[in-house]
Amino acid sequence: MTRDGRGGDPREARVRERLDALRARAQKATCWRSATAYLARLVGRSGTVPVRTRLAREDLAFLAGARDDVLAFTGLAGRLLDLHRPQDAGGITSDPQSPIRRCRACMWRWPCPTFRAIDEALDR
Repeated sequence: MTRDGRGGDPREARVRERLDALRARAQKATCWRSATAYLARLVGRSGTVPVRTRLAREDLAFLAGARDDVLAFTGLAGRLLDLHRPQDAGGITSDPQSPIRRCRACMWRWPCPTFRAIDEALDR
């Protein structure tokens, strides 16, 4: 067991390292959120925006893998949602119109912690 109380699974360590590296690249890159409102007004007839800017190495490192990273994360979220879906828990309930539901994967009461974590992350 490691110092943080987690098991020593090398696959988990590899995944955490990749996530930490992605997070570090994203934190070092420039946020374009404030510039997008301005840039959106510059879209020409061709549907593109002529942009001249200076990009730091950190920006290029982030942009190089951003598309693939987003596709991987949306695929992961979709797979998690496929696994963590509600199902009727069965049994007797006092309100037949609202039966108790549980997650079919982890059996927590619906919505389960996994679904709530995905929902909260996407609501930011």
